[in-house]
Amino acid sequence: MRWMWVDRFVEFESGKQAVSIKNVSLAEEHLHDHFPGFPVMPHSLILEGLAQTGGILLGESHQFSKVVVLAKVPRMTFHSYVTPGETLTYRTTLEEANAEGGMVSATAKVGDRLVAEGEILFAHVNSEQSGSVRVDQKSFVFELLRGILDVGKTGDPTLPVA
Repeated sequence: MRWMWVDRFVEFESGKQAVSIKNVSLAEEHLHDHFPGFPVMPHSLILEGLAQTGGILLGESHQFSKVVVLAKVPRMTFHSYVTPGETLTYRTTLEEANAEGGMVSATAKVGDRLVAEGEILFAHVNSEQSGSVRVDQKSFVFELLRGILDVGKTGDPTLPVA
C-alpha cells in the first residue's frame, strides 16, 4: 500500500466486518485532473479503498501472520460518483477466510446513496512468492494506520489520534 484511501475505521468486528470512511477533498491532487471542471473520485480509487478495508479485515483475522494481496474483483458495480466534500463509507463483510486467502462483500455509500457494491477476492502469499523482503505485516499495517485506527477509543472522534 503506497497510499491510503481510508481515513478512519469507525467499526471493526474481528473476523466479521469492518466499516471505514474516506473524506473526499478537493485538496487531493488526483481530483484536479479527474475531470477538469467536474472533479470526481475515480472508481479505481473507490475500489482500492474497499480493498484496503477488506484486506485489513482479512489480515487481522489471521493476526497479520500472512501477506494479503488483492487477487481478483469478480464483481463490482458502480452506481454513482463521489465529489469533493462528500464522505464515502466503505463496508466490508468477510464471507470466506481460509489458508489460501478470502473473500469480502463490499459496499461504498455516500449517506444513503449506494455508490458501489461487489465482491473482492484476496490471496495469501509468502515473502518468497511475492519476491519481497519479509515484512512484519502486523507492525507494518498498524504503524501505517496508527492515526486512523481509533475504533473503540473514547473522546472526540474528530480529533487526530496521538
